[in-house]
Amino acid sequence: MADIDNLPRVVKRRVNALKNLQVKCAQIEAKFYEEVHDLERKYAVLYQPLFDKQFEIINAIYEPTEEECEWKPDEEDEISEELKEKAKIEDEKKDEEKEDPKGIPEFWLIVFKNVDLLSDMVQEHDEPILKHLKDIEVKFSDAGQPMSFVLELHFEPNEYFTNEVLTKTYRMRSEPDDSDPFSFDGPVIMGCTGCQIDWKKGKNVTLKTIKKKQKHKGRGTVCTVTKTVSNDSFFNFFCPS
Repeated sequence: MADIDNLPRVVKRRVNALKNLQVKCAQIEAKFYEEVHDLERKYAVLYQPLFDKQFEIINAIYEPTEEECEWKPDEEDEISEELKEKAKIEDEKKDEEKEDPKGIPEFWLIVFKNVDLLSDMVQEHDEPILKHLKDIEVKFSDAGQPMSFVLELHFEPNEYFTNEVLTKTYRMRSEPDDSDPFSFDGPVIMGCTGCQIDWKKGKNVTLKTIKKKQKHKGRGTVCTVTKTVSNDSFFNFFCPS
């Protein structure tokens, strides 16, 4: 900035012209991101039938055909036919020994535990609850509405809370800030709102009860004080504020 301050006045005028051009570029870029959001909304509709079938397979509503189940991982390319057949027989034998599970049990919990960002959020006491998670959806704001999206987690009936759906809404800004237009680098999340989880009695994993011994100042006696404090949990993600 010091270099610009030392420029001749006539050059500073030209720099101002460049700044105005940059602001116009940012405005065009904002329009670009708005159209990207429109495309996301458009393609969400095209993806939906695939997501619907995914939901049905995971939750044992639909059994995929043999053709749909065909998959040949790259690492199998060099395995001999004899070994493949042997592996197939072993797999079939194991399947016979086990009960036939429905759908894909604990699918979303397995996903969460294998995604670094999510696995760091999931505590051991969250896992029994996430076994009841049956679907995740993203809903985009309607055309002409301020840019936003809602993350929805759908749960089957469970012993932990009465909500069927937990939501978190993200509000976004897609245009440059008038006070700092040169920092614009695409849409930014301006705020988010979670939801209230209606926990069943004694099942709220976001809180824990601790006991602490406390000495009475006057009498010198010691008593045990019970206190409820916040607890690390994936479900803090939905904190309403």
